[in-house]
Amino acid sequence: MDDQIEIISDGDGLAVFGEPAAVEQFLRGQGFADDAARPAQELPTGALGSLAQLTAAGMASSGRWVQLTEESAAIARKLPLMRNSETGLLMGIATTTGGQTKHILQFASVGSMLNPTTIASIGTMMNQMALQKSIDELADYLAEIDEKVEDVLRNQQDAVLADMIGVDFVIDDAMTGRASSGRVDEATWSKVQGTGATLARTQAYALRQLDGLANKLEKKMKLGELADATEAIEPKVREWLAVIAHCLQLQDTLDVLELDRVLDAAPDEATQKRLALRAVRENRLERIAGSTGTLIERMDAAVTRANTKVLLQPVPARAVVRASNGVGAAVGQFHGRVGIDREHTETAAKRWLAALGELRDKTVEEGTEGIVAARAFGSSALERARLATGRVASEVAERALRDQQRDSEHPRNGQ
Repeated sequence: MDDQIEIISDGDGLAVFGEPAAVEQFLRGQGFADDAARPAQELPTGALGSLAQLTAAGMASSGRWVQLTEESAAIARKLPLMRNSETGLLMGIATTTGGQTKHILQFASVGSMLNPTTIASIGTMMNQMALQKSIDELADYLAEIDEKVEDVLRNQQDAVLADMIGVDFVIDDAMTGRASSGRVDEATWSKVQGTGATLARTQAYALRQLDGLANKLEKKMKLGELADATEAIEPKVREWLAVIAHCLQLQDTLDVLELDRVLDAAPDEATQKRLALRAVRENRLERIAGSTGTLIERMDAAVTRANTKVLLQPVPARAVVRASNGVGAAVGQFHGRVGIDREHTETAAKRWLAALGELRDKTVEEGTEGIVAARAFGSSALERARLATGRVASEVAERALRDQQRDSEHPRNGQ
């Protein structure tokens, strides 16, 4: 006997409906069940409203949802799905026989077994599940960096940041009520609908703080001052990233509540609301990526400058590189959790011996006088630094510089 399963994708996730064994076989056969870290989840049947259509069409009333990773998204792109003009969702029907998938047909040939309202509800619910994944990821991020926003802001007197903490309580209460009643009623929504402006204001404030930290690195300063500045910036970057992460977590939660409210009060508007919230969220992440990207560019410029000074000032140069790598790691961890696809490659501090070699090469090119200078500077240092690397090399460099200065002030006999 042939079974049919219905497939719906919104680009972030893939929902499959049908007889449970057929759904499981399809997910496994296509490779969607291979990611143990992101297993398929049961769709909450109560939120589908008219899921009984599936049973009426000869399909079991069950569904599974898979969040699309880079690998699974590549698999999904190979499926011959057709975009629904009304919802923007990609859809198709697979036919299975004896638990084996035979083929997948586009809706242009067979048509959906679900009505438009149910399809829109499914799309909205898929969006909510993706948002919940993001909320969980951000919660894990805040736990990993051991930064509770309340602790970060404990000594803050700024009203903008204090307001965010108040919004946290209001949204948490709303989610508790939603879990209890299974819906977001008008009274609950009236308490939270104005909190989005507060969160946007707090996020903008935190981004301005990151921009301010980046701008400090543009000022002309000595390398020692630059080292102090970069080291002071690193913990502050982590704190403001924690604030931004908490804002994102609350904004995603607010979106879940708003989508629930629309499904309850005006289900025919669910598609428009889903697409609008998705666009707003993408713009939000773009603004954040702009600020963090600028900060990384400034840190990289500081590293470039530090590496040009490593020969004469190895200790502060190394401090600049270490702080820059710390900021880069913090931003990279944050990007990974919020879904911003940018990477920062850790920069290695230029070895003192490598810098010394570059100096010797340069002086050779400039003539005999340069060779004499390079020999006078480098002979004793090279002998002592031959086996030294890392921290030891830097200490050798400092001793060599002191020896050179002492010899120039107090020439030895016979020299």
